[in-house]
Amino acid sequence: MVAEMLALYEITTGVIGVPLVPEELGPPSGVYLVGWIDDQPAAGGGVRMVATGVGEIKRMYVLPSFRGRGLARPLLGALESEAVRLGARVARLDTGPKQPLAKGLYERSGYSEIGNWNNNPHAAYWGEKRLT
Repeated sequence: MVAEMLALYEITTGVIGVPLVPEELGPPSGVYLVGWIDDQPAAGGGVRMVATGVGEIKRMYVLPSFRGRGLARPLLGALESEAVRLGARVARLDTGPKQPLAKGLYERSGYSEIGNWNNNPHAAYWGEKRLT
């Protein structure tokens, strides 16, 4: 995912968006999920708590060879469920201008556009969804 985003956005610094350390996507305030098809990892994504009651969906990605199989929507749903388990009442996320399919998925999944809440220099869309 990192290599694809660096190339897509022609980033030479090696840093995509808001800095993230792997520990933020692990216990006690985060989680990272991997979706498998047979014995191959096909998709992944994380969620981290960024404020009381607010979870951020991070690094959601489907490997190119598995795209078009309908994996993104269930991955997003699983990440939202994990956010609720971590105490989130709201999920937030962002995506860049060169990822219109991601933006469409988020909007179809109930995310509403909000202002730039995390200062991601590579994002053009920031979304929020109330979780049940």
